[in-house]
Amino acid sequence: MKLFHLSDLHIGKRVNEFSMIEDQKYILTQILYAADQEKPDGILISGDVYDRTIPTAEAVQVFDAFLTRLSEQKIPAFIISGNHDSAERLAFGSSLMGKSGIYFSKVYDGTVEKIPMQDAYGTVWIYLLPFLRPSTIRHALPERAEEVQSAADAVRIALEQTKIDEKERNVLLAHQFVTGAKRCDAEELQVGDVDQIPAELFTSFEYVALGHIHSPQKVGRETVRYCGAPLKYSFSEAGQEKSITVVELKEKGSVDLRTIPLKPLHDLRKIRGTYLEVTAKSFYENRDCEDYLQVTLTDEEDVPDGMAKLRTIYPNLMRLEYDNKRTRSNAEVRAAERVEEKSELELFQEFYELQNNSPMSERQRAFAGKLMEEIDKELSLIHI
Repeated sequence: MKLFHLSDLHIGKRVNEFSMIEDQKYILTQILYAADQEKPDGILISGDVYDRTIPTAEAVQVFDAFLTRLSEQKIPAFIISGNHDSAERLAFGSSLMGKSGIYFSKVYDGTVEKIPMQDAYGTVWIYLLPFLRPSTIRHALPERAEEVQSAADAVRIALEQTKIDEKERNVLLAHQFVTGAKRCDAEELQVGDVDQIPAELFTSFEYVALGHIHSPQKVGRETVRYCGAPLKYSFSEAGQEKSITVVELKEKGSVDLRTIPLKPLHDLRKIRGTYLEVTAKSFYENRDCEDYLQVTLTDEEDVPDGMAKLRTIYPNLMRLEYDNKRTRSNAEVRAAERVEEKSELELFQEFYELQNNSPMSERQRAFAGKLMEEIDKELSLIHI
């Protein structure tokens, strides 16, 4: 069975006040072309279909046209709500649309919907787990409310309530932050690690189609995967190649993964140099000046009306920055101020994450906190 894995379409999004709707139409057309060529058995869309809980009429029309084309091609689509979506609005008409092969996750009511798919090896179950907050579980399962302190508790309980036949092949759609994933600037963050989910919760699934993180990556094993957003929505993503993740399920335990590259209507990238350098014809003549750009000027003096001047060459310039003695000095002062505001434990957590490329676990943080308390006590005794 062949499946396309997509997520984080964010239809209707604006980046630095630039509407991305034409870019989104363009990339969805590319996805439809790839589907026509590859003939997948289904398309998984793991949340954040829209950028707002109340999407614009144009955004709804764009997604409606995309789903209509999939339905015409007889390709089933499996869609869950993300943190940017309204679960209620996305679920509207889901029972009716399911008859046309368009399956939306329902508002969580204590059960996770699952849909069977058939291939030469038997049944594949597709589980639609909408974005969950602790409050969602407390409302749907009041008898277990006291157990829910974090998003990890919420997902664990939701999966415990779900009957999963581990002898079958199971695929889960989820829109959560799995511990160890690398974030970028475009994702919504919560304070601390209250939103983190351990990958160990997903051991019953052959493949976990994750959404929420815009950078394509595995988390733990190869088959727990973020496909990433199909477009770049922040300059921290400038160096990435966006793609469709193709999942091919064979017999139980056999999963092959590959990607299909996506080429945007306008790339999002960074350029830097002095004003004279970036405005020289030799610098830009072989590049696409219509791309969305962040320009960093290295001139020591600000260029008067620099944004307007640069837009005569680069009409989609989104951000203008300077990198010189003044800005570096200001950055050092701000960094020093931020360090002074943080506790020793917070600084140690940041150091650990830089060294290990993953956050500390609750157990590690508790151990480090206890150790620091003991060191503080010893130091206070020495001073006495």
